[in-house]
Amino acid sequence: MNNMVNKAQGFGLSILTKIAGSEVLDQLKLRKFVEKSLYQSSKAGFKTLSQTQKILKSGQKIQKQRLPHQSKSLFDLNLTEEQQMTCNAMQQFAKEVLYPLAHDADQHELFPHELWQYSTDLGLNFYALPEALGGVASEQNIVSNILIAQHLAQGDFSLTAGLLSTFSVINAITRWGSEQIQSEYLGAFAENPELKATFAVNPEQLRTKAVAHQGHYLIRGQKTLVLLGESADLYLVSADLDGRAEVFVVQRDSTVTAKKSPAMGLKATETVTLKFENTPAHRLGDADFDYRAFIDLGNLMWCAMAVGTCEAVKKYCVQYANERIAFGEPISHRQSVAFMIADMAIEIDAMQMLILNAASLAESGQDFHREAYLARLLCAEKSMKIGTDGVQILGGHGFTKEHPVERWYRDLRATAILHSGLHA
Repeated sequence: MNNMVNKAQGFGLSILTKIAGSEVLDQLKLRKFVEKSLYQSSKAGFKTLSQTQKILKSGQKIQKQRLPHQSKSLFDLNLTEEQQMTCNAMQQFAKEVLYPLAHDADQHELFPHELWQYSTDLGLNFYALPEALGGVASEQNIVSNILIAQHLAQGDFSLTAGLLSTFSVINAITRWGSEQIQSEYLGAFAENPELKATFAVNPEQLRTKAVAHQGHYLIRGQKTLVLLGESADLYLVSADLDGRAEVFVVQRDSTVTAKKSPAMGLKATETVTLKFENTPAHRLGDADFDYRAFIDLGNLMWCAMAVGTCEAVKKYCVQYANERIAFGEPISHRQSVAFMIADMAIEIDAMQMLILNAASLAESGQDFHREAYLARLLCAEKSMKIGTDGVQILGGHGFTKEHPVERWYRDLRATAILHSGLHA
């Protein structure tokens, strides 16, 4: 545990030193925000480690946690000071850490090992853990989780998906887990930052089956496009149980086999097909588990990442259009190009408002299925259009790996394809 503290301190100092040397902070007047955010994150991280250590040493049984709903006005989408600082810090992390790693990660189809260390030292997973378990979440923080995903994705869509896989599993267990599941796994995540988890979930037409067996369940079937499935220690798996959809917690063992299944995008997440052969499992939730809400919260995270990546496409296209000279002037002077970029900005704002509206409803404990569905429809369509327009604005350059827009185009397609794999 002391080693974790040392790592957190070391990372905090190194990232602060790197960011402090950037002139961009002064240009954007973000230096005080980022430094304060990093300071608060480090302070919260030390508090987290200290509290977690006490819980584990005492041997106390962890009681079931249910975070209370937010009490702020339902349609008040103004960010709190803490949320704004988190956004600034995540955006800077995306720029300084994720973006430089993204090209090679996509090219080699490998998730960068050093990102796990960055995530551990940053204490990202503790945003999902309740305060009682050493985390920083004192109430449901769905909007904050959405903002984290959105701003990280400005660095890279695929790396953000992989980075948030364990974070999302903790969110799901915190929100839906039974007392037994929370007691067994939340403490483990707090104690062992190297524990990795991911989702093997598809919402409809479940061919994976679960049957009761001696106090637990056995799962048989397969799941495709599982993010970081080969390196995960724990899975949340959707399966058919007596004709209804349920989600189960599965520890990886010899009954689970993984086969690489490369996809059009998300190459850095090392997608695999998992096969379960009578794999032991436990149900995630109790009677209060809502499978539809579980899927909707996953969709909102994909939508949030799409918005972040679309913002990156827009910024890249603005810079390119201002620098690219054709017939003696920047191509940004042409109305066709300017209108395409203006449309990007309009659609990004529209997507973000729908997502935040749905997240705000969910955070307040109200039904949000309609809003989440509309957000997913809009994001699936408009993010793909923005990706296409980004490639178009760059012309022949947009078709090459010299520029990141072709990677973003491929990754954004996942917004319409994948329904889960993340959780707000």
